[in-house]
Amino acid sequence: MILSYVYKIRPSGSQSVKMESWLNMLRSHYNWCLADRIETYRQQFIQGAYCNLRTQAEAYPLTCCIVKNGATGNPWQNSGKKRNSGTIQDAGLVDLKAARPWYKSIDSDVLQRNIARLNTAYKNFFDGRGFPAFKNRSNFRSFEYKPGRVKFKGNKVYLPKIGWMRFFNSRPIPDGFAIRSVTIRRRTDGWFMSVRLEDKSVPMAAPLPTSEVKTAVGLDMGLTKLVHCSDGSDIPNPRFATNQKTKRILRIRQRRVSRTKKASVNRKKRVASVTKLHSQIANRRNAYQWQVANKLVKKADAIVVEDLNIQGMVRRCKPKPDEGTGRFLPNGQSAKRGLNRSILDASWGELISKIQYVAEKSGKVLLKVNPRDTSRECSVCGHIDKANRDRERFICNRCGHFDHADQQAARNIKRKAVIEYGLKLIKVPTDCGKPKQLTLFETLEP
Repeated sequence: MILSYVYKIRPSGSQSVKMESWLNMLRSHYNWCLADRIETYRQQFIQGAYCNLRTQAEAYPLTCCIVKNGATGNPWQNSGKKRNSGTIQDAGLVDLKAARPWYKSIDSDVLQRNIARLNTAYKNFFDGRGFPAFKNRSNFRSFEYKPGRVKFKGNKVYLPKIGWMRFFNSRPIPDGFAIRSVTIRRRTDGWFMSVRLEDKSVPMAAPLPTSEVKTAVGLDMGLTKLVHCSDGSDIPNPRFATNQKTKRILRIRQRRVSRTKKASVNRKKRVASVTKLHSQIANRRNAYQWQVANKLVKKADAIVVEDLNIQGMVRRCKPKPDEGTGRFLPNGQSAKRGLNRSILDASWGELISKIQYVAEKSGKVLLKVNPRDTSRECSVCGHIDKANRDRERFICNRCGHFDHADQQAARNIKRKAVIEYGLKLIKVPTDCGKPKQLTLFETLEP
């Protein structure tokens, strides 16, 4: 079993300054390694026989690297085997410390993990994700230690070349779990430590096969309500970032930032107040989503959601050029901007990820279905029509079935999963032992 715990650490003033300098040097090292690999690729595949296209200098081993898929450095090991780009840059750390002695203050394992971070970015690129990007202060905020280097003693932790420091031991490490890695991360409200734990003797809960699923619940993500369930219940949407009070506070703080002088101390203070508010919003949303995820997973054996393309839903509208004047016609982006903010504030993708994590940990399964026509199809007669839905009301044009549109969609999502995955569900009574409500001219049977 693999677990991940997060603790807030309490470094001293000198330790905070040292870790800040580490982040700056590691970011520079990461960007240099990335630029080195890009330049090596250009020399090998684009520039051809030239070391530089501008100067048209011929490529020789003494002037540039001509190793395929490599990096600047010795491409051969002492055993005669060829190195890849990651091991070449690992071997170049000795030369880096000799040329720039200030890098000696950083632990060697941290530098090696920094290169492994770049290797992971390239692996993700070859798996179909985006190309590795150069880092700046805002998106490079962490460094990692290898297993066995960090020591724990009560509410104190020892980080190599940084020293002992206190941390809030809010969750004790379970017995038998080994520390696989420790990541130090700087956030707006301080420094945090993420500990990855593993115990091979404790197996992970196997996902429930679809043939053994007895109960299922369909979930329809919304904005007025965060989640609508097929059993008739719903989860409220607190709107952490888009409610009127938060928007007003954020608008005031951003206005104060705009009134200060650039690069001044007061501006840094005002910017810190804005980032602190964003951090509070993210923390409240994260805690609420974990509560919702645990509540939803307890409902059934299988949790069914739509396979939404959220990135496409919040994409900007295509511009409409006016051929006569050369300007652009209204395309509805101004009206869609508020909808995009509400979708991003609801954070459906993060909620679905948390539901999947809790379901796998509980031995249950998360199923995804195609969202096509889930809100337009009648669950009684199966009639599909765009005119069936009127905002939050659903009125079937064929059979006259009337229902809440999102509740209707949740039941359609569950029905799609039953058909697509071949689920054999048991019928669960909905009255739960409550007395039956009699209608007019109806008598209670003995």
